[in-house]
Amino acid sequence: MWRLLALLLLVLSPELLAQQSGALSALTVTTKPDGTQDYSVTLQVLAVMTALSFIPAIVIMMTSFTRIIVVLAILRQAIGLQSSPSNQILIGITLFLTFFIMAPVFDEVNQKALQPYLSEQITSIQAFDEALKPMKAFMLHQTRLKDLETFAEIAGTPKVDNVADLPITVVIPAFITSELKTAFQIGFMIFIPFLIIDLVVASILMAMGMMMLSPMIVSLPFKLMMFVLVDGWLLVMGTLATSYGVGT
Repeated sequence: MWRLLALLLLVLSPELLAQQSGALSALTVTTKPDGTQDYSVTLQVLAVMTALSFIPAIVIMMTSFTRIIVVLAILRQAIGLQSSPSNQILIGITLFLTFFIMAPVFDEVNQKALQPYLSEQITSIQAFDEALKPMKAFMLHQTRLKDLETFAEIAGTPKVDNVADLPITVVIPAFITSELKTAFQIGFMIFIPFLIIDLVVASILMAMGMMMLSPMIVSLPFKLMMFVLVDGWLLVMGTLATSYGVGT
């Protein structure tokens, strides 16, 4: 993303923009002794505002959000509730649980990238690079080696001795694939107890000759009672948190 922004800055030459529009006449470029260039604050603000549009995708695809929301959706389906908890509640739970799990990573990004950039110790490009390191380390820790090798082969990336040297364009899709697989594995384990209750209730109703009565209606109270008795919400959220190594 930041490479694309840098390319955009190079293509949209400040001198050319200044000639074409008087509104950008204050746009200046400062050349450093090492040959690099710093652009005016106006263009930096434009680049930042453009980058902000990628925040939803970053939160969803580069954090624990995907695994959590998929597991919660499967849990709701397993219980047999169609709209309770509502989608808004599930997304809210997922967001706050994501912030809880990602707190160490976000703290590292703040210390190594955001605060030095705000204090003008590093440039914006350096801040992006520093912010990427803990995010990439988190994703690599949760990504299966097979997924990394598959996407690296598809992308034609040369083999590397350390997976940390893989480009972010390979790491992100591999991470998403691993997260979906893990979410479905957790969802499968959650689904089994509720499926057993449905089978038992259906067998009893059939033995009693009550075939016209939907087993789902009868089994729903029992599934809710079981889920409450075992403190299901705490177990599910605790499992999701510990699956990322939180608290271990």
